[in-house]
Amino acid sequence: MRARGGPFPVFWTARPHCPTITSVTSSFEFNTYPARLSDVERDRALKVLRDGVAMGRLSHDTFIRRMELALAARRPDELAVLTADLPTESRFSRLVFGTVEAVSGFTVRLRRAWQAEKLPKLLLPHPSHGHPLRIGRDPASGLRLNHETVSRVHAELRHQGGMWVLRDLGSTNGTTVNGRRVVGAAVVREGDQVGFGRMAFRLSAG
Repeated sequence: MRARGGPFPVFWTARPHCPTITSVTSSFEFNTYPARLSDVERDRALKVLRDGVAMGRLSHDTFIRRMELALAARRPDELAVLTADLPTESRFSRLVFGTVEAVSGFTVRLRRAWQAEKLPKLLLPHPSHGHPLRIGRDPASGLRLNHETVSRVHAELRHQGGMWVLRDLGSTNGTTVNGRRVVGAAVVREGDQVGFGRMAFRLSAG
């Protein structure tokens, strides 16, 4: 714009109004993701569950359900819920319990071992085999037992969480582990004596 009234023209430009910024606020939004569950945490929870069933704090059915949930868990808080009622035993308590168990159960284990050696072996499938071993009179069973006391679909043996789990499938004459009837499912290991009706075997890894 040109100004008037002087010997020389004067030009000036109107400046836009700039409001004064009295305060600046900024906010940042962070995306939060749940902590990833590590294998160490999962194994620790499974160990607590195994200790719980060994100490008699969990039934076999409860143990199996919680173990399946632990294997499917994705967050640490999901594992914490499964083990919240199972306080970790102190080292001294574990030592005392182990000593008492060893002394009181020595005779029983000795007799069981002597009897088990006379039984036919039932080979545990390789852990990499993803499907359970079905046991029964059904010709499609992985282990077919053609005996009148064995149900058509009697039981199954599955590898879960680093352990072998024997589950009764509603058989008529029952499934036993070391002389005790299985209600639902039971954790088994090499050397255990398992029975299906009146047929008995000793579990073996090879």
